[in-house]
Amino acid sequence: MAKSSATDAPVRPPLMQEEKLLSSYQSVQAQFNRAADAMSLELGIRAILQEPTNEIVVHFPVVLDSGDVRLFAGYRVQHNNVLGPYKGGIRFHPSVSLDEIKALAALMTWKCAVVNIPFGGAKGGVSMEPRDYTRGELERITRRFTFSLQNFIGPERDIPAPDVNTNAQTMSWMMDTYIMGCDVEDRGAMKHVVTGKPIEIGGSHGRDIAVGQSIVYSLEEYLKTAGWKTGLESSTVTIQGYGNVGSAAGVLLQEKGAKLLAVNDHTGSIHNPRGIDAEDLREYVRARGGLAGYRKADTIDREEFWKVKADIVIPAAMENQITTANADSIDAKVIIEGANNPVSPMAEERLIERGIPIIPDILANAGGVTVSYFEWVQNKNSQIWRLGKVLKELEFHIKSNCRTILKKAQKQKIDLRTAAYMLALERIAAVYRLRGIFP
Repeated sequence: MAKSSATDAPVRPPLMQEEKLLSSYQSVQAQFNRAADAMSLELGIRAILQEPTNEIVVHFPVVLDSGDVRLFAGYRVQHNNVLGPYKGGIRFHPSVSLDEIKALAALMTWKCAVVNIPFGGAKGGVSMEPRDYTRGELERITRRFTFSLQNFIGPERDIPAPDVNTNAQTMSWMMDTYIMGCDVEDRGAMKHVVTGKPIEIGGSHGRDIAVGQSIVYSLEEYLKTAGWKTGLESSTVTIQGYGNVGSAAGVLLQEKGAKLLAVNDHTGSIHNPRGIDAEDLREYVRARGGLAGYRKADTIDREEFWKVKADIVIPAAMENQITTANADSIDAKVIIEGANNPVSPMAEERLIERGIPIIPDILANAGGVTVSYFEWVQNKNSQIWRLGKVLKELEFHIKSNCRTILKKAQKQKIDLRTAAYMLALERIAAVYRLRGIFP
């Protein structure tokens, strides 16, 4: 398959000679340092941005349905708030650790700056396997974790949102717990303490498809530069991870005329060269909790999934899913990151050398935080935006900044990730230069 790139022979200094899988935070730091070096970022500003402002670790007990008491570890990292209040999701997953949350908080800082919204970066999570707990137990875990963070979050200070294994219901419990703990007369005015809420209690239209939509908008803008004559129409796609992000991207791309060829999730992999109905698969996964047993496609192993030839590959699951172990198997025209940090630095080097560009996470999946910003604005102003307005505003934020990144990459002959990081750092550095360093 002929490869197409939005940049002309992008220049990237090598990170290492052989694969050494970095921790999540080391990987993000490597990306940050590459961009900071390329733009000769001032040492003072660079030092500030290299470490989070606050790292909060809490241990809290919860009574399970059995009557047993379990102690959970929870984290909230507030990376930087020079652009505005801290903003970032809460995830429930066994892999949650301080290192992972620090990495994701830093990515949120760059993400908010890339799409030019007045938020800083934060992230949080609880180390647990949510499938092991009942709905009642999950509610108690969520509420007790929120109570532990009561003095660190707030609608003008730090605004959580859904992430891996959390959803609108989780945000409802968080909002209610926070509000009930506030000594204020108008508790209703505090509902923008979280975003990603159900519509009925102040959520925004379009939040459920926001990341999938930003993937589509990023691809549409990229393909203009890459010279794809047919655009998304008749393009082929594979998706790794078919939760909210992957399934939304699959359905939206299918509506644009793309064909979904293969999907992988935590339960297995499937392939159908004639195409997989993205909507039908989404309903199946929602009902069964995974794609295992789906009969309208052939079951394949994980290694074969990465070998399926497609125009577009979307890693939309977790970090470090594409490494040097599978990067050489990928045959695609472009990779677009639906997940955060899904491509290891060394794998990225190989992919770019092979002419496969990567549209980075801090642009491609920024639809979530962008629509969260819209929700926050609506709550503050007692407004309800129609879906059409939400999507129009989202399209502007994603496509206009995508164009800026593509132009920067072409002009400086750098890859798309470095260009995106440089755009974020330029905007943050400009604010530090204007405000100065207190005192």
